[in-house]
Amino acid sequence: MASTTTTQQPKAQPNGHRHTNGGSLSDHGPGVVGEGWNGRSFGVPLPSPLESLPGSVTMLDSAVFRTMFGSDTMREIMCDRTYVKRLVEVEVALAEVEGDLGIIPQWAAQCVAKYADASKINLERLRHETDIVGYSILPLVRQLSEMCGEAGKFVHVGFNTQDIHDLAVSLQIKAGLDLIEDQLNTARATLVRLAKEHKNTIMMGRTHLQHALPVTFGYKCAVYLASLDRHAERLAQLRPRALLASIGGASGSLGSMGMGTGTSLPDGIRTISAICKRLGLTEPSICIHVTRDHIVETISFLAAVCGSLGKIAYDVMLMSSVEIAEVKEPFVPHRGASSTMPHKRNPISSEIVMAIARLTRSHVATAMDTLVSDFERATGPWHLEFVVIPETFTYTSNSLVQCNFILDNMTVDTSRMRKNLSLSKGLIMAEHVMVGLADKVGRVQAHDIIYEDCKRCIETGEPLVDLLLVNPAVTKYLSRDDVAWRMEPGNYLGSCLVWVDQVVGDR
Repeated sequence: MASTTTTQQPKAQPNGHRHTNGGSLSDHGPGVVGEGWNGRSFGVPLPSPLESLPGSVTMLDSAVFRTMFGSDTMREIMCDRTYVKRLVEVEVALAEVEGDLGIIPQWAAQCVAKYADASKINLERLRHETDIVGYSILPLVRQLSEMCGEAGKFVHVGFNTQDIHDLAVSLQIKAGLDLIEDQLNTARATLVRLAKEHKNTIMMGRTHLQHALPVTFGYKCAVYLASLDRHAERLAQLRPRALLASIGGASGSLGSMGMGTGTSLPDGIRTISAICKRLGLTEPSICIHVTRDHIVETISFLAAVCGSLGKIAYDVMLMSSVEIAEVKEPFVPHRGASSTMPHKRNPISSEIVMAIARLTRSHVATAMDTLVSDFERATGPWHLEFVVIPETFTYTSNSLVQCNFILDNMTVDTSRMRKNLSLSKGLIMAEHVMVGLADKVGRVQAHDIIYEDCKRCIETGEPLVDLLLVNPAVTKYLSRDDVAWRMEPGNYLGSCLVWVDQVVGDR
């Protein structure tokens, strides 16, 4: 009986494409998301659609308070939808890099790049399977593998869950820092304008909530500006460390990607270098799965920015009190209104900035706990980052939004600033007179002489200048004109004006 030779044909799949081991991209069609999936996840029927689940319990996602505590621009960077997009972006980049390096077939890399689509990820299925697994990557890889048909078996080669998650979050951090930088620069530009505009606007300097010595409002703004300038410098220094790529495979060694040879680096090292270049991240010198100082530094930086903004907001709150009334938050009808008192205009933006300063400070303490991890993969601390990173970025961005709103539009009452200088009946100029007298009788004796006149001024309400001019211990050494000159606030500004110029520079 004559024998015949037949060619085995690849088994047809339900969507019509056939598994093959080679060929071009055109030979390999897409898979179907949920191909063969019957609506059950790990054998369990899925619960009701996401839209029917209970509402948010956090201020950041509250239907009522979401824009009070978080900016929509940063929320879009840090939200679930973007996180999933970044995960898919990383998986695609990994496949393309491995295709270029010959680690996986080129056709498979092309298929993954073509068919892996974040918009087709079933988020409810992803949520349910993440609940079971404890991480989102395995459930994501299952769906991507289904999308990519036969190429799906080349998705997620060599990398592990933390690698993909951390790279995706690094891309979110990268975009988040870009936004923070833009918002920070906006605040700095406004403070430059205010510092220049009010360089010579004399106002009361206060220490321990008491009148101290005269300064200028421009000087005050320059103090704020200098702190934000330092934050801008910190951000530039921080960025390469904040964007360190966290890659290491199952236990930090990328063992599944080989050891290389005497003449070539391991595939793992080659892949790390290539994917960092592709994603714009910093290549690490070693795996950082369990050394999270770069995350702690980033969160600490954001909290420090919020603290500096809180300082500005605190000053605005105090200066807007009726008794001081030197500045006011921008007026918007009904903003800061009371439900019972029609006259109220509460400093709402400042209050929010202050609240955020406290919230982000607590997140630093939480982030610090991630530094203490066990062995090569942490049992728990890593999860803390899932909370503190998106929340701290979103809080910080909104703090900048609120502070920029205040600075760019606030009312500065220069006449009230001048009026407040006289509230103490001249006591604020006592030091200036004492300094002039000290040249004649020594500092200790001069202090005692002026102290007695200040005491009487406080007790009787008489203007200090009148008391000084009838005190022989003063008039023996200082003329009437000298005393009058020393009692003028504009003659005792020290280095304020020079400091404004130094901070503003040529901006």
